[in-house]
Amino acid sequence: MMNMLEEAIIYATVLHQGKVRKFNGIPFILHPLEVAQILSTMTDDQEIITAGILHDVVEDTDGTLAEIEKRFGKRVASMVASESEEKYPDEAPNLTWQRRKEESLKVLKNSTDVGVKMLWLADKLANIRSLARTYSERGDELWKMLHQSDPAMQCWYYRTIAETVELSLNKTGAFKELIKHINYIWPGTFDSDKARYRKYREVSIDGCKLLGRGAKGDVYRYDDELVIKVFNQNNTYRDVEREIAISRRAFILGMPTAISFGIVSVGDRYGAMFELVDSETVSKYIERSPGQVETYAKIMAELGRTIHEIQVSESDTFPSASERIKSYINGGLAYENEVLANKCIALLDAIPASDHLIHGDFHTGNVFLQNGEPLLIDMDRVSVGNPIIELSDLYYFYVVLGEEDPSVVEEFMGFSYQTAQQFLDSFLKAYLQTEDAGRLAEVKEKASLIGYARLIRKLRKKGTPSEKDGQVIACCLSKISELTEKLDSLAL
Repeated sequence: MMNMLEEAIIYATVLHQGKVRKFNGIPFILHPLEVAQILSTMTDDQEIITAGILHDVVEDTDGTLAEIEKRFGKRVASMVASESEEKYPDEAPNLTWQRRKEESLKVLKNSTDVGVKMLWLADKLANIRSLARTYSERGDELWKMLHQSDPAMQCWYYRTIAETVELSLNKTGAFKELIKHINYIWPGTFDSDKARYRKYREVSIDGCKLLGRGAKGDVYRYDDELVIKVFNQNNTYRDVEREIAISRRAFILGMPTAISFGIVSVGDRYGAMFELVDSETVSKYIERSPGQVETYAKIMAELGRTIHEIQVSESDTFPSASERIKSYINGGLAYENEVLANKCIALLDAIPASDHLIHGDFHTGNVFLQNGEPLLIDMDRVSVGNPIIELSDLYYFYVVLGEEDPSVVEEFMGFSYQTAQQFLDSFLKAYLQTEDAGRLAEVKEKASLIGYARLIRKLRKKGTPSEKDGQVIACCLSKISELTEKLDSLAL
């Protein structure tokens, strides 16, 4: 009886019969066999190696995922699916190249199966071997032979794949060879150290107390002196490195920031260590003492004013906060109502340009109190912009997210939805230094417009909205429509 690998070789050979490789005209089947050979240097898992043999069957032949699942099992089919791009047959391949790559990269980044990462690494290594050979013979003529003729975009694709698989596979020879080829074609893309043996310090969070949750990861108390931020699985080493660099720049400019002193690995995720002795998040303090919410709101308001008074120069190269909000609008509201989206973008564009910092992810779960002094973490969204954008984030976290289901805010912040609303009211009074009900209502309206647009984007990111999500989106659209008719400015 044939084993799985033998059956896969015969099955793939029959389906790829008559097909040849683009650059050298050799039988196509040699490519999946090369991928399988590369995989065999990383694992003896037959399902992973089988997926390597079959990885181009769905994309390049009449074979189907259903047939692969029937013959070789669900996991093999799932791995093959991760490497099978949407074809868009009605459009030219060169016009859909970036869209196809972005869609497939999302699959890679969100996969929890190391077999998927191994398969991608093996396939791209086999491909870049061929690219490197052709590049050495023909130079820049190579790019004219591809659907994507911009070498910078090709570099982006291979670099992103390498960054995504690095934590899981950086000790393998295949990863090191991939880095060498990338640096040969695009010199300086990676530090040459990545092509040599490197081991990240490995730590465990088993038994560690969860201190807070954020959009990019969770924060744990590691020991009496250290906390560790464990980044979500789809964050690469470059993402963590970038956030640490932003933290240091912001700290130098006067933002009270906890500075990381090292990147570690936590299972299959990256972590950043911070020295935060005897400290907890403001969320934890409010959770224990909700009656003191006004006190903590005043601390947060003072911190907010401190941040927003920091002026930067063009050389500091912080991004525009308005561009982040526009991405929310274009990624959600524009799909529902393009005219309404354009009105919101016009209101954003009318805000006077600012060279003052905002944090970009400002909430009580991202602020630690150490000896009574607040320190910020989660620095990847530090930007320049009008403070209304910061206040819109607060409105989103403490009001919008809980309007349909208060438990969403309660789980995220650790305290009740009612307390969350009390916090926001107290924060705005302290931040704006006013008790004027009209002024407070005006700022809430401006903040809410952006907050509802952000919620639409959050729901649209999940794919086609469910009936329940569709109702929430309709409600948000109605509120945004009313606000755009009422507001002539979003500036604070």
